[in-house]
Amino acid sequence: MVSKSALCALIVVLFCSSPVHGGDIVHQDDKAPKRPGCDNDFVLVKVPIYIEGNEVNEFVGVGARFGPTLESKEKHANQTRLALADPPHCCSAPKNKLTGEVILVHRGNCSFTAKANVAEAAGASAILIINNRAELFKMVCEANETDVDIGIPAVMLPQDAGISLEESLNNKSIVSVQLYSPKRPSVDVAEDASEDFSMETTGSSNVVNISTTSAILFVLIASCFLFMLYKLMSFWFIEVLVVLFAIGGAEGLQTCLVALLSSFRWFERAADTFVKVPLLGAVSYLTLAVSPFCIAFAVVWAVFRRVSIAWIGQDILGIALIITVLQIIRVPNLKVGTVLLSCAFLYDIFWVFVSKWWFKESVMIVVARGDKSGEDGIPMLLKIPRMFDPWGGYSIIGFGDIILPGLLIAFSLRYDWLSKKNLRAGYFLWAMIAYGLGLLITYVALNLMDGHGQPALLYIVPFTLGTFLTLGRKREDLKNLWTRGEPERPCPHNQLQPSQ
Repeated sequence: MVSKSALCALIVVLFCSSPVHGGDIVHQDDKAPKRPGCDNDFVLVKVPIYIEGNEVNEFVGVGARFGPTLESKEKHANQTRLALADPPHCCSAPKNKLTGEVILVHRGNCSFTAKANVAEAAGASAILIINNRAELFKMVCEANETDVDIGIPAVMLPQDAGISLEESLNNKSIVSVQLYSPKRPSVDVAEDASEDFSMETTGSSNVVNISTTSAILFVLIASCFLFMLYKLMSFWFIEVLVVLFAIGGAEGLQTCLVALLSSFRWFERAADTFVKVPLLGAVSYLTLAVSPFCIAFAVVWAVFRRVSIAWIGQDILGIALIITVLQIIRVPNLKVGTVLLSCAFLYDIFWVFVSKWWFKESVMIVVARGDKSGEDGIPMLLKIPRMFDPWGGYSIIGFGDIILPGLLIAFSLRYDWLSKKNLRAGYFLWAMIAYGLGLLITYVALNLMDGHGQPALLYIVPFTLGTFLTLGRKREDLKNLWTRGEPERPCPHNQLQPSQ
C-alpha cells in the first residue's frame, strides 16, 4: 500500500507550471541568415478558431521568416474566413476563387515562398501551412530565391491542428480565424537538431509535455507538499482535500463522459455545437448537459463519503481524474520518462522507509491513513474492500502509483501507433504486462510484510522502465525512444530542405 497524497493536488499544477522564458519569443537561425525580404524573427502565432461565428478552439503556429509581421493584440486582428486550397499543396493557382480569405494548404511539393506567392496572387489575405508532423517547422527562404517580396503573412500549424480544420471545412462549416502574435507568449520554444520547434504546450491539443527540469523538480516539490500534509494533518485539512478532490473528480468525470458520448452519433451535433459562456469561453452543448450530473455526483460523494459503499463513488471520480491527467500530460521521450520515474522511485522509498528513521513513523503511510484527522484516509486513493478479510478494511493504491508509470505506458502506445506496430511487436503490451507484474510483486511484498505499507514504485519502476530499456536495446530502437520520442520516418526528397 502506498499513497502519494501529494501527487493528486500537485501533479497537474507542477507539470502545467513548466519554466518558460519571458519576453518576445524569437528564434535565430545561422543556417538561413536574414536578408532583405526574409528578415522576420521566428515568432509564435495564436490562431483562434471560429465555427459558425462561435470561438471553439485556439491553435498555436509559428510565423515565417518572410512576409509582413502580424498584429500583437487580439482586438486588432481581423476575423477572416478560412478556405481550403485546391490543389491542397498550393504550388499552382487554386481552382477555388478567393476574395480575401485565409487559405489552408499542405506542406511539400514546392517551397514555402512559392506557396505564399501563389496564394497572394489568387487573392488570399494570409496562408496557413499544415506541417506533416506534430512539431512546428522554420519556414525560411531558399538561398537562390529572388521572388521574396511577399505581401501576406505565412503561418505554419502542427499536423493535428490542420487535420481538425480540414475536417470542419469538409463538413461545410463556416470556419474563420484570427492571426496575432502577442509580445509575451506563455510558451517556451527550443530548437533541436532537426530544426523543428519543440513546445512545452500546444494550443492545438491542450497537451503539456513534461521537461527534464520539471521531472527533477517534481520530487523536491512533492516532498515539501507531503511534509506539509504530515505536519498540518487535521480534520479541517482533510475537508479541504475533499473539496479539491471533488472539484478535480467532477472535471475529470465531465471530460470522460463528453469524450465517451461524442463517439455516439446521437450526441454528435450537441458535441460539435458551441455556446459562449462568460468566464469559460466556448463550451459545447453536450458539456453543458453533462456538467450538472458530474457536479451533483461529486457533491453527493463528498456529503456521503463515510457510507460503506462510498468507495465506489471515490474510485469513479479518481479513475476519471487519472484518465484526464494522462490525457493532458505527456512524456515526450524515454529520457524524460526515465528521469521522472527515477525521481519518483527515490521519493517513494524515502518517504515510506527512510522517513521512519527521522520521524519515528513512516510519513507516507501516516498521511495515506489520514492519522490525526478523524477521517478514514485521504481521498486521493483508489480503494477496494478486503472481501475475505475478517478484520475488514480496504486495499488502497495512490494515484501516483498509477499516473507516473501510466505516463510512460501512454508514451509507449503513442510510439507504437506512430511506428504502426502491432501489439506483440510494439512496446505498449509489454509495458502493461511489466506494470502488472510490478503491482503483483507489490501486493506479495505487502502480505509478506504483514500488511506494512510498501512503496509500490520500488517494484513497478524497475519492471516498467527495465522492460522499455531492454526491448529498445534489443530492437536497436533505443536512440529514437531516448531522444526523439518517435520512430524514424522516411521523408520525400522534396521535403528534405528547410524551405519545403
